[in-house]
Amino acid sequence: MLTHGGQLHAAAQKYAIPVNQWLDLSTGINPNGYPVPAIPAACWLRLPEHEDGLIQAAQDYYQAESLLACAGSQAAIQTLPLLRKKSQVGVLHPAYAEHGYCWKKAGHQLIELTSETIETHLSLLDVLIIINPNNPTGCCFSKAQLLNWHQQLDKKGGWLIVDEAFIDATPSASLISEPPRRGLILLRSLGKFFGLAGLRCGFVSAEQKLLTALEEKLGVWSISHPSRYLATVALQDTLWQQQTRANLPSQSVRLKQVLQYYQLTPSGSNALFHWVKTPYAETIYQQLGQQGILIRLFDQPSSLRFGLPKTEQDWQRLEQAFARIYQMKSLNQKN
Repeated sequence: MLTHGGQLHAAAQKYAIPVNQWLDLSTGINPNGYPVPAIPAACWLRLPEHEDGLIQAAQDYYQAESLLACAGSQAAIQTLPLLRKKSQVGVLHPAYAEHGYCWKKAGHQLIELTSETIETHLSLLDVLIIINPNNPTGCCFSKAQLLNWHQQLDKKGGWLIVDEAFIDATPSASLISEPPRRGLILLRSLGKFFGLAGLRCGFVSAEQKLLTALEEKLGVWSISHPSRYLATVALQDTLWQQQTRANLPSQSVRLKQVLQYYQLTPSGSNALFHWVKTPYAETIYQQLGQQGILIRLFDQPSSLRFGLPKTEQDWQRLEQAFARIYQMKSLNQKN
Protein backbone atom coordinates (compact mmCIF):
# COMPACT_ATOMS: atom_id res chain seq x y z
CA MET A 1 0.00 0.00 0.00
CA LEU A 2 1.25 3.48 -0.87
CA THR A 3 1.36 6.34 1.60
CA HIS A 4 -0.63 9.52 0.99
CA GLY A 5 -1.28 12.88 2.57
CA GLY A 6 -3.73 13.06 5.45
CA GLN A 7 -2.19 10.35 7.63
CA LEU A 8 -3.06 12.44 10.67
CA HIS A 9 -3.48 9.68 13.26
CA ALA A 10 -0.07 8.24 12.38
CA ALA A 11 1.51 11.69 12.75
CA ALA A 12 -0.26 12.21 16.07
CA GLN A 13 1.24 8.98 17.39
CA LYS A 14 4.70 9.73 16.00
CA TYR A 15 4.95 13.20 17.54
CA ALA A 16 2.74 12.56 20.60
CA ILE A 17 0.42 15.44 19.70
CA PRO A 18 -3.36 14.85 19.89
CA VAL A 19 -5.16 14.71 16.54
CA ASN A 20 -7.34 17.73 17.34
CA GLN A 21 -4.26 19.91 17.83
CA TRP A 22 -2.87 19.45 14.31
CA LEU A 23 -2.88 21.77 11.32
CA ASP A 24 -3.11 19.43 8.33
CA LEU A 25 -1.73 20.95 5.12
CA SER A 26 -0.76 17.61 3.60
CA THR A 27 -3.62 16.77 1.25
CA GLY A 28 -4.23 19.63 -1.20
CA ILE A 29 -7.92 19.45 -0.28
CA ASN A 30 -9.75 22.79 -0.18
CA PRO A 31 -9.90 23.55 3.58
CA ASN A 32 -12.88 25.82 3.00
CA GLY A 33 -14.83 23.16 1.19
CA TYR A 34 -18.50 22.95 0.40
CA PRO A 35 -20.68 23.66 3.49
CA VAL A 36 -22.43 20.33 3.96
CA PRO A 37 -26.18 20.69 4.64
CA ALA A 38 -28.24 18.37 6.81
CA ILE A 39 -28.89 15.00 5.21
CA PRO A 40 -32.56 13.97 5.06
CA ALA A 41 -33.25 10.96 7.25
CA ALA A 42 -34.70 9.09 4.25
CA CYS A 43 -31.23 8.96 2.69
CA TRP A 44 -30.17 6.45 5.32
CA LEU A 45 -33.12 4.16 4.62
CA ARG A 46 -32.76 3.68 0.88
CA LEU A 47 -30.28 1.98 -1.41
CA PRO A 48 -28.64 4.16 -4.09
CA GLU A 49 -30.65 4.72 -7.28
CA HIS A 50 -29.46 5.80 -10.71
CA GLU A 51 -32.44 8.09 -11.21
CA ASP A 52 -31.72 10.30 -8.18
CA GLY A 53 -30.49 13.31 -10.17
CA LEU A 54 -26.76 12.88 -9.57
CA ILE A 55 -25.81 12.18 -13.19
CA GLN A 56 -27.94 15.07 -14.45
CA ALA A 57 -26.27 17.42 -11.96
CA ALA A 58 -22.84 16.16 -13.04
CA GLN A 59 -23.71 16.53 -16.73
CA ASP A 60 -24.73 20.13 -16.11
CA TYR A 61 -21.64 20.91 -14.02
CA TYR A 62 -19.11 19.27 -16.36
CA GLN A 63 -20.99 20.12 -19.57
CA ALA A 64 -20.56 16.47 -20.55
CA GLU A 65 -23.04 13.76 -21.43
CA SER A 66 -21.09 10.51 -21.19
CA LEU A 67 -20.39 10.11 -17.47
CA LEU A 68 -20.15 7.34 -14.90
CA ALA A 69 -20.25 8.03 -11.16
CA CYS A 70 -17.84 6.01 -9.04
CA ALA A 71 -16.53 5.87 -5.47
CA GLY A 72 -13.99 8.61 -6.02
CA SER A 73 -11.66 8.67 -9.02
CA GLN A 74 -9.55 6.19 -7.05
CA ALA A 75 -12.10 3.46 -7.82
CA ALA A 76 -11.57 4.04 -11.54
CA ILE A 77 -7.80 4.24 -11.14
CA GLN A 78 -7.83 0.77 -9.54
CA THR A 79 -10.22 -0.74 -12.08
CA LEU A 80 -9.16 0.63 -15.47
CA PRO A 81 -6.01 -1.56 -15.63
CA LEU A 82 -8.28 -4.62 -15.54
CA LEU A 83 -9.97 -3.60 -18.81
CA ARG A 84 -6.89 -3.91 -21.05
CA LYS A 85 -4.59 -6.71 -22.07
CA LYS A 86 -0.98 -6.32 -20.90
CA SER A 87 0.22 -2.93 -22.15
CA GLN A 88 3.13 -0.51 -22.16
CA VAL A 89 1.99 2.27 -19.85
CA GLY A 90 3.59 5.69 -19.55
CA VAL A 91 3.29 7.41 -16.17
CA LEU A 92 4.62 10.75 -15.01
CA HIS A 93 7.15 11.00 -12.20
CA PRO A 94 6.74 12.57 -9.77
CA ALA A 95 2.96 12.24 -9.88
CA TYR A 96 0.05 10.66 -8.03
CA ALA A 97 1.62 7.24 -7.52
CA GLU A 98 -1.59 5.19 -7.39
CA HIS A 99 -1.81 5.26 -11.18
CA GLY A 100 1.48 3.50 -11.72
CA TYR A 101 1.00 1.23 -8.72
CA CYS A 102 -2.37 -0.07 -9.96
CA TRP A 103 -1.23 -0.66 -13.53
CA LYS A 104 1.92 -2.44 -12.39
CA LYS A 105 -0.08 -4.55 -9.92
CA ALA A 106 -2.31 -5.65 -12.81
CA GLY A 107 0.75 -6.89 -14.73
CA HIS A 108 1.35 -4.03 -17.14
CA GLN A 109 4.80 -2.68 -18.04
CA LEU A 110 5.51 0.83 -16.72
CA ILE A 111 7.66 3.50 -18.33
CA GLU A 112 8.34 6.49 -16.07
CA LEU A 113 8.28 9.82 -17.90
CA THR A 114 8.76 13.50 -17.28
CA SER A 115 6.75 16.13 -19.12
CA GLU A 116 9.80 16.67 -21.37
CA THR A 117 10.19 13.01 -22.37
CA ILE A 118 6.59 12.14 -23.29
CA GLU A 119 7.00 12.96 -26.98
CA THR A 120 10.09 10.79 -27.42
CA HIS A 121 8.44 7.77 -25.77
CA LEU A 122 4.91 8.06 -27.16
CA SER A 123 5.50 5.57 -29.98
CA LEU A 124 6.38 2.92 -27.36
CA LEU A 125 3.17 3.34 -25.38
CA ASP A 126 -0.24 1.71 -25.42
CA VAL A 127 -1.50 3.85 -22.54
CA LEU A 128 -0.40 7.31 -21.40
CA ILE A 129 -1.55 8.62 -18.01
CA ILE A 130 -1.46 12.37 -17.40
CA ILE A 131 -2.46 14.23 -14.24
CA ASN A 132 -3.53 17.73 -15.28
CA PRO A 133 -2.60 19.82 -13.36
CA ASN A 134 0.02 17.37 -12.17
CA ASN A 135 0.12 16.40 -8.52
CA PRO A 136 2.49 17.39 -6.91
CA THR A 137 4.42 19.47 -9.48
CA GLY A 138 1.50 21.64 -10.65
CA CYS A 139 2.60 21.19 -14.28
CA CYS A 140 -0.25 21.88 -16.74
CA PHE A 141 -0.79 20.46 -20.22
CA SER A 142 -2.73 22.28 -22.94
CA LYS A 143 -5.86 20.80 -24.46
CA ALA A 144 -4.23 20.89 -27.89
CA GLN A 145 -1.23 18.92 -26.67
CA LEU A 146 -3.38 16.31 -24.94
CA LEU A 147 -5.64 15.84 -27.95
CA ASN A 148 -2.58 15.44 -30.17
CA TRP A 149 -1.24 12.69 -27.92
CA HIS A 150 -4.65 11.04 -27.84
CA GLN A 151 -4.82 11.05 -31.64
CA GLN A 152 -1.45 9.32 -31.89
CA LEU A 153 -2.40 6.70 -29.30
CA ASP A 154 -5.83 6.08 -30.78
CA LYS A 155 -4.32 5.12 -34.15
CA LYS A 156 -3.04 1.93 -32.50
CA GLY A 157 -5.98 1.35 -30.16
CA GLY A 158 -4.28 3.06 -27.24
CA TRP A 159 -5.66 5.08 -24.36
CA LEU A 160 -5.00 8.54 -22.99
CA ILE A 161 -6.10 8.80 -19.35
CA VAL A 162 -6.23 12.34 -17.95
CA ASP A 163 -6.73 12.69 -14.21
CA GLU A 164 -8.28 16.14 -13.67
CA ALA A 165 -8.70 15.95 -9.90
CA PHE A 166 -7.22 19.43 -9.40
CA ILE A 167 -8.67 21.21 -12.46
CA ASP A 168 -11.97 22.52 -11.04
CA ALA A 169 -10.48 25.90 -10.11
CA THR A 170 -9.71 26.44 -13.82
CA PRO A 171 -12.49 24.52 -15.64
CA SER A 172 -11.68 26.02 -19.05
CA ALA A 173 -8.49 23.92 -19.08
CA SER A 174 -10.47 20.67 -18.88
CA LEU A 175 -11.13 18.30 -21.77
CA ILE A 176 -14.36 17.01 -20.26
CA SER A 177 -16.70 19.12 -22.38
CA GLU A 178 -15.15 17.69 -25.56
CA PRO A 179 -17.26 15.09 -27.42
CA PRO A 180 -16.49 11.52 -26.25
CA ARG A 181 -13.59 9.96 -28.14
CA ARG A 182 -12.52 6.35 -28.29
CA GLY A 183 -9.63 5.80 -25.92
CA LEU A 184 -9.90 9.19 -24.18
CA ILE A 185 -10.67 8.73 -20.49
CA LEU A 186 -11.08 11.63 -18.08
CA LEU A 187 -11.25 11.35 -14.29
CA ARG A 188 -12.87 13.92 -12.01
CA SER A 189 -13.31 14.11 -8.26
CA LEU A 190 -15.31 16.07 -5.68
CA GLY A 191 -12.52 15.61 -3.17
CA LYS A 192 -10.21 18.55 -3.91
CA PHE A 193 -11.98 21.74 -5.07
CA PHE A 194 -15.22 20.88 -3.27
CA GLY A 195 -13.34 19.64 -0.20
CA LEU A 196 -15.60 16.58 -0.04
CA ALA A 197 -13.00 13.80 0.03
CA GLY A 198 -15.08 11.90 2.59
CA LEU A 199 -17.95 11.45 0.12
CA ARG A 200 -15.85 9.11 -2.04
CA CYS A 201 -17.58 10.40 -5.16
CA GLY A 202 -16.01 10.97 -8.54
CA PHE A 203 -16.77 10.63 -12.24
CA VAL A 204 -15.32 9.06 -15.36
CA SER A 205 -15.94 10.56 -18.78
CA ALA A 206 -15.36 8.29 -21.79
CA GLU A 207 -17.16 6.63 -24.67
CA GLN A 208 -20.20 4.67 -23.52
CA LYS A 209 -18.75 1.26 -24.44
CA LEU A 210 -15.88 1.74 -22.01
CA LEU A 211 -18.13 3.18 -19.29
CA THR A 212 -20.37 0.12 -19.52
CA ALA A 213 -17.39 -2.23 -19.12
CA LEU A 214 -16.10 -0.17 -16.20
CA GLU A 215 -19.50 -0.11 -14.49
CA GLU A 216 -19.75 -3.90 -14.73
CA LYS A 217 -16.40 -4.22 -12.96
CA LEU A 218 -17.29 -1.69 -10.26
CA GLY A 219 -20.60 -3.38 -9.46
CA VAL A 220 -23.79 -1.96 -7.97
CA TRP A 221 -24.11 0.62 -5.18
CA SER A 222 -20.53 1.83 -5.33
CA ILE A 223 -21.59 5.21 -3.88
CA SER A 224 -23.86 5.44 -0.86
CA HIS A 225 -27.20 7.21 -1.08
CA PRO A 226 -26.17 9.99 1.38
CA SER A 227 -23.00 10.62 -0.66
CA ARG A 228 -24.99 10.80 -3.88
CA TYR A 229 -27.40 13.27 -2.26
CA LEU A 230 -24.64 15.59 -1.04
CA ALA A 231 -22.73 15.38 -4.31
CA THR A 232 -25.85 16.40 -6.22
CA VAL A 233 -26.41 19.41 -3.96
CA ALA A 234 -22.78 20.55 -4.30
CA LEU A 235 -22.70 20.15 -8.08
CA GLN A 236 -25.85 22.27 -8.40
CA ASP A 237 -24.60 25.13 -6.22
CA THR A 238 -23.18 27.40 -8.92
CA LEU A 239 -22.95 30.43 -6.61
CA TRP A 240 -20.65 28.63 -4.18
CA GLN A 241 -18.54 27.37 -7.09
CA GLN A 242 -18.14 30.87 -8.53
CA GLN A 243 -17.25 32.38 -5.16
CA THR A 244 -14.71 29.65 -4.46
CA ARG A 245 -13.00 30.11 -7.84
CA ALA A 246 -12.81 33.83 -7.11
CA ASN A 247 -11.33 33.33 -3.62
CA LEU A 248 -8.76 30.60 -4.22
CA PRO A 249 -6.22 32.66 -6.23
CA SER A 250 -5.63 35.17 -3.41
CA GLN A 251 -5.16 32.34 -0.91
CA SER A 252 -2.70 30.66 -3.24
CA VAL A 253 -0.73 33.89 -3.67
CA ARG A 254 -0.63 34.39 0.09
CA LEU A 255 0.79 30.91 0.67
CA LYS A 256 3.39 31.45 -2.03
CA GLN A 257 4.48 34.70 -0.39
CA VAL A 258 4.83 33.02 3.00
CA LEU A 259 6.96 30.26 1.51
CA GLN A 260 9.13 32.70 -0.45
CA TYR A 261 9.70 34.83 2.64
CA TYR A 262 11.24 31.80 4.33
CA GLN A 263 13.34 30.93 1.27
CA LEU A 264 11.09 28.11 0.08
CA THR A 265 10.24 29.33 -3.41
CA PRO A 266 7.70 26.96 -5.02
CA SER A 267 8.90 24.92 -7.99
CA GLY A 268 5.31 24.32 -9.08
CA SER A 269 1.86 25.43 -8.04
CA ASN A 270 -1.86 24.87 -8.28
CA ALA A 271 -4.73 26.86 -6.79
CA LEU A 272 -4.84 24.38 -3.88
CA PHE A 273 -1.16 23.67 -3.21
CA HIS A 274 2.47 24.68 -3.73
CA TRP A 275 5.32 22.25 -4.36
CA VAL A 276 8.81 23.07 -3.12
CA LYS A 277 11.96 21.23 -4.16
CA THR A 278 14.60 21.46 -1.46
CA PRO A 279 17.43 19.24 -0.20
CA TYR A 280 16.18 20.02 3.31
CA ALA A 281 12.69 18.59 2.77
CA GLU A 282 13.00 15.87 5.40
CA THR A 283 14.33 18.32 8.01
CA ILE A 284 11.58 20.89 7.39
CA TYR A 285 8.94 18.15 7.45
CA GLN A 286 10.19 17.00 10.85
CA GLN A 287 10.50 20.53 12.25
CA LEU A 288 6.93 21.38 11.28
CA GLY A 289 5.72 18.01 12.53
CA GLN A 290 7.20 18.72 15.93
CA GLN A 291 4.97 21.82 16.01
CA GLY A 292 1.84 19.90 14.99
CA ILE A 293 1.81 20.93 11.32
CA LEU A 294 1.53 18.15 8.76
CA ILE A 295 2.73 18.64 5.18
CA ARG A 296 3.41 16.17 2.37
CA LEU A 297 6.96 14.85 2.04
CA PHE A 298 8.42 13.40 -1.16
CA ASP A 299 11.84 11.78 -1.43
CA GLN A 300 12.19 11.50 -5.22
CA PRO A 301 12.93 14.33 -5.71
CA SER A 302 13.43 15.74 -2.21
CA SER A 303 10.43 18.04 -1.96
CA LEU A 304 7.40 19.20 0.01
CA ARG A 305 3.80 19.98 -0.86
CA PHE A 306 1.93 22.63 1.13
CA GLY A 307 -1.86 22.89 1.09
CA LEU A 308 -3.84 25.99 2.06
CA PRO A 309 -4.54 26.92 5.70
CA LYS A 310 -8.23 27.29 6.54
CA THR A 311 -8.55 30.16 9.02
CA GLU A 312 -6.59 33.29 9.86
CA GLN A 313 -5.48 31.52 13.03
CA ASP A 314 -4.11 28.69 10.87
CA TRP A 315 -2.24 31.16 8.67
CA GLN A 316 -0.66 32.76 11.74
CA ARG A 317 0.26 29.39 13.15
CA LEU A 318 2.09 28.41 9.96
CA GLU A 319 4.02 31.68 9.82
CA GLN A 320 4.96 31.41 13.50
CA ALA A 321 6.19 27.86 12.97
CA PHE A 322 8.39 28.98 10.08
CA ALA A 323 9.69 31.87 12.18
CA ARG A 324 10.75 29.42 14.92
CA ILE A 325 12.51 27.21 12.37
CA TYR A 326 14.25 30.21 10.81
CA GLN A 327 15.32 31.49 14.25
CA MET A 328 16.64 28.05 15.19
CA LYS A 329 18.60 27.89 11.94
CA SER A 330 20.12 31.34 12.58
CA LEU A 331 21.15 30.39 16.10
CA ASN A 332 22.77 27.16 14.91
CA GLN A 333 24.73 29.04 12.24
CA LYS A 334 26.02 31.52 14.83
CA ASN A 335 27.12 28.70 17.11
